[in-house]
Amino acid sequence: MSEARAQRRARGGGGAARRAERTAVSIETAKYIERNIPNLEVLNEEALQIIEANAETVLEEIGVNFVENPAALELWKNAGADVDGERVRIPRGLARKLCATAPSSFVQHARNSERNVVIGGKSLVLAPVYGPPFVRDAEGGRRYATMEDFRNFVKLGYMSKWLHHSGGTVCEPTDVAVNKRHLDMLLAHMTLSDKPYMGSVTEPVRAEDSVEMSKILFGSDFVDQNTVMTSLININSPLTFDATMMGALEVFARANQACIISPFIVGGAMAPVSVAGTLTQVLAEVLAGVAYSQMIRPGAPVIFGAFVTSIDMNSGAPTFGTPEAAHITYGAGQLARRLGLPYRSGGSFCGSKLPDAQAGYETANSLNMALLAGVNFMLHACGWLEGGLVSSYEKFVMDADQLGTLHKLAEGIAVDENAQAMDAIREVGPGGHYLGCAHTQANFKSSFWRSQLLDYKPFETWEDEGARDTQALASVRVKKQLADYQQPQLDPAIHEALNDYVARKKASMPDAFA
Repeated sequence: MSEARAQRRARGGGGAARRAERTAVSIETAKYIERNIPNLEVLNEEALQIIEANAETVLEEIGVNFVENPAALELWKNAGADVDGERVRIPRGLARKLCATAPSSFVQHARNSERNVVIGGKSLVLAPVYGPPFVRDAEGGRRYATMEDFRNFVKLGYMSKWLHHSGGTVCEPTDVAVNKRHLDMLLAHMTLSDKPYMGSVTEPVRAEDSVEMSKILFGSDFVDQNTVMTSLININSPLTFDATMMGALEVFARANQACIISPFIVGGAMAPVSVAGTLTQVLAEVLAGVAYSQMIRPGAPVIFGAFVTSIDMNSGAPTFGTPEAAHITYGAGQLARRLGLPYRSGGSFCGSKLPDAQAGYETANSLNMALLAGVNFMLHACGWLEGGLVSSYEKFVMDADQLGTLHKLAEGIAVDENAQAMDAIREVGPGGHYLGCAHTQANFKSSFWRSQLLDYKPFETWEDEGARDTQALASVRVKKQLADYQQPQLDPAIHEALNDYVARKKASMPDAFA
């Protein structure tokens, strides 16, 4: 079915679509987090000014490379930069001036408008793991990811109450040709979930497919006037912008779709070993990337990104949940806010091979760090294992459960009349207990956050039920959520048009696996 026909049917409403909407099963999703707690700021004014001045010096004296992108070099030259081959040296203040047109916050629309998210300000939007080529579960172990795995993770994301976003490459389905898998991945996000999603960035043409499929889903006029996608544009640190990523950025920025401009930093390898030095490089790279997006389309939504890890100097392996990564994440948040940009960082980071104690410690450090750093968009919020090489089924639901604690922490402390509980204190008095008092009876259902996964039963009950550890409990929850999954309703004409687009695009080119 043609896109135009699908849009005509969508505009007309259609009795079948309206009946489907009335009978659809709604899966509960918590609203994106709105912080009522302060951000943790580790840099004083003097330190911030030093880092900002040094970043300007890096751009002016050292410059950045725009590789295999003559059009970008021409844009920079016309904007007043010094272009020498592929090296772009940006006069002091120019990048910051160009960044000024980027919005401080924006709405990313979902096809279910109740699940729209605000990215920026005091908000925190949680999205799942992104990019691993492997998956792991308790029964099958570690293996290459498939399209079936991808669809399962989209379903788990849809079923997860505390997750606001469907994400992007929740795993890399290696059983589908490289040049075609993005079509299947986008189709899964668009049809198996009604939460917001991310576009494809692995080639500019795949970014174009993301825009075209979104126009089928939302309608061309709506996409032209609203942001319906976020995309991850990684910078090849240090100080290099490749043609593939910039080509995708150009597509999304022209279409008014959001780009996360994110240096990929492994401290000691891709940036200096010092926190201040790394923050200087991060800021320089983000300034150049955001400025470029605004040259493509002033006002295009962008997010200040910082993916930061340190390195084990003995093995060369990346490390996670470390104090140094926390300092950089806190500091980058301050720099992002001074630029007036939304901030992306954090995640359920760990280097562990299994969802074990190491994974738990490192993940808890990383999640709480991101909350306190003022992150607005948290990619990798659940499912990350083995330094990002693995999407873990069990860890996905373990992390997704713990994201509820971030919601509760972010609420802050209420001090209204009910929260003061003076009537309860008077009623109970010295030596009593609060279990049966009126205040407890009125508030117990909502007073404490409750895990849907962790075990708090007495030892005897736990032992009688099989003495299951957290991974075993998570494995049961994975199976239950997938069994309980019900696909959100979608207008049949739109669904057919999406399937038709994917089929035609796949038929137009041979498979490529490299």
